[in-house]
Amino acid sequence: MDIILTADRPTGKLHLGHYVGSLKRRVELQNSGKFDKIYVMIADAQALTDNADNVEKIRNSIQQVALDYLSCGLNPEKSTIFIQSQIPELCELSFYYMNLVTLSRLERNPTVKNEIKLRDFKQSIPVGFLTYPISQAADITAFKANTVPVGEDQLPMLEQAREIVRSFNTTYAPVLIEPQAVLPDNKLCARLPGLDGANKMSKSLGNCIYLSDSAAEVKQKVMSMFTDPTHLRVEDKGHTKDNPVFIYLDAFAKDEHFGAFWPEYQNLSELKAHYERGGLGDMKVKKFLNQVLEATLEPIRARRAEFEKDIPAVFEMLKKGSLEAREQAAQTLDDVKTAMGINYFK
Repeated sequence: MDIILTADRPTGKLHLGHYVGSLKRRVELQNSGKFDKIYVMIADAQALTDNADNVEKIRNSIQQVALDYLSCGLNPEKSTIFIQSQIPELCELSFYYMNLVTLSRLERNPTVKNEIKLRDFKQSIPVGFLTYPISQAADITAFKANTVPVGEDQLPMLEQAREIVRSFNTTYAPVLIEPQAVLPDNKLCARLPGLDGANKMSKSLGNCIYLSDSAAEVKQKVMSMFTDPTHLRVEDKGHTKDNPVFIYLDAFAKDEHFGAFWPEYQNLSELKAHYERGGLGDMKVKKFLNQVLEATLEPIRARRAEFEKDIPAVFEMLKKGSLEAREQAAQTLDDVKTAMGINYFK
């Protein structure tokens, strides 16, 4: 069987970086008809590893993330959307996998090292945060997922999950599935820069365009975006490489957008060429980017407004998905305990 597992930490509303990096691809995979099962997890337990003193933030964000999922096109009739903390079997699987991983291996994980540096934990690293790769291995294997859509920055996490699977299968019995990564199809835009141009788009850094932002909010953010610092006058030659405005256009602009909003150009290549030779102002390019983003976000915003009319139905969907997910996790846990020889009363 071909099974997908994918997830987000509920630490706020989702933004364009999530959309480009994973969410858009998830919807495409869901609608492709190529997969027997798709699990989409709201990873609240993992989010608590560095938000243990702010549970209300996580609780409120679950609703926001669920609305973002639904408004972008994830369909509970096609995908099982569930909440991580409602699947206690994941904790037990993590406990058994801990014995298969050394502390030094966890500390060498590039993704973990980067996230620890970003949060400035120094020597005060929560154990739950450090052991996230083990928890992620439990999440993936619990649902027998062989396909995991990830960004390139998450590849070290997936590789560690693969190591855990191989170690378990060698030590006990070959009952776990080794997962494979699916990267975003647009690698150039796999990670959008923030509006400030200096960092990735990140909720914690406050440099995001959220999927739920109003049209006025999106316009204000686009018009304030960092561009090319050497492009001071219209006649100056500009640089499109590493220019956040053009990175966003790489991610979102289509040829039909030029016909609709800027017929002076046939495609993005022509626009880039004009900017690079000089004679094109940043504000015109930003205005076009805003129109392109609105073409993407307006239908998402409209669907979200419909789902917001019945929030209890959204939570009922999450409850149903969590119950379904728990059934599969319980079956995997039974397989694991049998392989280990600790299913004593069976």
